[in-house]
Amino acid sequence: MQWSHWLQYGLFLAIVAALVYPVGGYLKRVFAGERTFLDPLLRPIERLVYRLMGIDPTAEMNWKSYSIAFIVFSLGGTLLLYALLRSQTLLPWYDAAAMPTPLNPDLALNTAISFATTTTWQAYGGESTMSYTSQMLGLAAQNFLAGAAGLAVGIAFMRGLAREHTNKLGNFWVDMVRGVLWVLLPISIVGSLVLVWQGVPMNFNAYTVATTLSGNQQIIAQGPVAGLELIKNLGTNGGGFFNVNGAHPFANPTLLTNLLGMLAIVVLPAALTNTFGRMIGNQRQGWVLFGVMLFLFAVGLLLGDLAEQSGNPRLAALGVDSAASASQSGGNMEGKEVRFGVAGSVLAAITTSNGATGSYNSMHDSYTPLGGMVPLVNMLLGETIFGGLGTGLFSLLFVALVGLFIGSLMVGRTPEYLGKKIGATEIKFISLYTLLMPLVVLTLSGLALATNAGRAGLTTNQGAHGFSEILYAYTSAFTNNGQNFAGLSANTPFYNISLAIAMIVGRFGLGILALALAGHLAAQGRKAPSVGTIPTDGLLFATLTIGTLLVVGGLSYFPALAMGPIIEQLLL
Repeated sequence: MQWSHWLQYGLFLAIVAALVYPVGGYLKRVFAGERTFLDPLLRPIERLVYRLMGIDPTAEMNWKSYSIAFIVFSLGGTLLLYALLRSQTLLPWYDAAAMPTPLNPDLALNTAISFATTTTWQAYGGESTMSYTSQMLGLAAQNFLAGAAGLAVGIAFMRGLAREHTNKLGNFWVDMVRGVLWVLLPISIVGSLVLVWQGVPMNFNAYTVATTLSGNQQIIAQGPVAGLELIKNLGTNGGGFFNVNGAHPFANPTLLTNLLGMLAIVVLPAALTNTFGRMIGNQRQGWVLFGVMLFLFAVGLLLGDLAEQSGNPRLAALGVDSAASASQSGGNMEGKEVRFGVAGSVLAAITTSNGATGSYNSMHDSYTPLGGMVPLVNMLLGETIFGGLGTGLFSLLFVALVGLFIGSLMVGRTPEYLGKKIGATEIKFISLYTLLMPLVVLTLSGLALATNAGRAGLTTNQGAHGFSEILYAYTSAFTNNGQNFAGLSANTPFYNISLAIAMIVGRFGLGILALALAGHLAAQGRKAPSVGTIPTDGLLFATLTIGTLLVVGGLSYFPALAMGPIIEQLLL
């Protein structure tokens, strides 16, 4: 690894670590209803929203009511977005000549579910399919609302672990409104202005038609790009205005915009570990979870950089010089932007695959087999490394509770976490959560491989790489990430429907199980730790969590990885 890569990665992780404490404290104050510097401006707006929506901010919900509100809100957003997409030809700023891709019912449904679940899987090219109205009124709006809904579920889960002798987890509508007004909206406004300063377009101009040197015509898309780009990362959505997402110079023109986008993905999920520590009254617990995430993130960076900087051995055997030098960055530059190079591309790939955000600035389909396996493994580990807004923390804690359960049984103790018993009911929720992802991802991947409709999507690659493309697609959909290998032709009824199923189960199946576990833990009292209690605020717990994550992940997915990227690497 080059020293410049170490410098870039180290600077990024240092900024993230420095922001965890202040941002975590701010988030805690926001969702506890405590005073913040934005209150004079936002409190009147909040009260107006409650009056218009008929919300009683003092009424709290149990886990069942919270789950129902979460589902109903998401369903309403899906239906409204579907209706808007199906009628976009009748709305302003639709140019049939510039948008030749039709929004068929199955594609529109897939897209609506995708954005309402923060997956933002895109089986279309943004600039050739979506009008400005659809982009801003539909997709960008869902980036805010769906992101805030996921954040609300994460906050409710933390309350369940922090509270005792109650069945209340807060009010979904209050948490969502505060997430939009106090968190997503102000950061997005400031960040979007920075993007405009850096050259990202923010207009409603008609597409520009240019004549190339060869005499052909080229349509150059513009539009309200800056208004979508920041929130797509901040809300862990990732859906790009352009088909090539963050690789497009209008969407991500400079190293500063690339850094800003990566920070928007990671900082809030990372800071929620500190928020959690503050809510339970023990910040060391939060720092341990952050340390686990940071360690696994750094390992992914190291492995991804080594794989991509090593380049393709077949090209090296032909005499192609892929070594870094003063005249070239070296490594595997296929599918990467020169302005980002290997380091900026790998940083984005690791960040987006860990942060449940499908935004990307390079084509992962062009990575080396091992380089492409790193973001795939990050997603297969289940949003545990930072993850989405709120979902990352409870995903990691579910894994930690599996390890705690095993470790406690080994020493003859009833499993406890934060003084709360992990009994038979809680273990059932944890087991279902752990098994749901491999059940859905591997079943749907097998169905795609076994059917003509599924194999028909392999139009550019067969064999091991084709297998990886299918596995990558369903993994990305289930983890509500949305990134893809792009070599899979997924705009078909089979993939639009099956991927939508994976998105729904990944969003609501896991979210409801998290709320159910939180509700049962909130009802318990808190016991003082005894001599035999496994401490959960130190290195032992961190090691147990990492070990459990790797063992459970390996047992679930190693055979699939062996048939895809591992054998593909060996064939090189």
